[in-house]
Amino acid sequence: MVAWTLKKAKRIIVAVIGGTVLVLGVAMILLPGPAIIVIPLGLGILATEFVWARNLLHKAKGYIARNRFWKTKSKVGINVGRA
Repeated sequence: MVAWTLKKAKRIIVAVIGGTVLVLGVAMILLPGPAIIVIPLGLGILATEFVWARNLLHKAKGYIARNRFWKTKSKVGINVGRA
């Protein structure tokens, strides 16, 4: 019973802290601040306890990696098939 309570308390604390960091990151999209750093940080905190946050974090990492690849190719001057 006590172990369940401690596990539940940890999950609630992670949800509150991670959710707060995530909301601050989303607010930084409109306000001045490093939203591109804070949003993944909030997702990383939430991903320690929640599968949906882990999946969203992996999708975001894949999106950033794909865009970085295409931007690197276009900066070098390689024709990547875009008009």
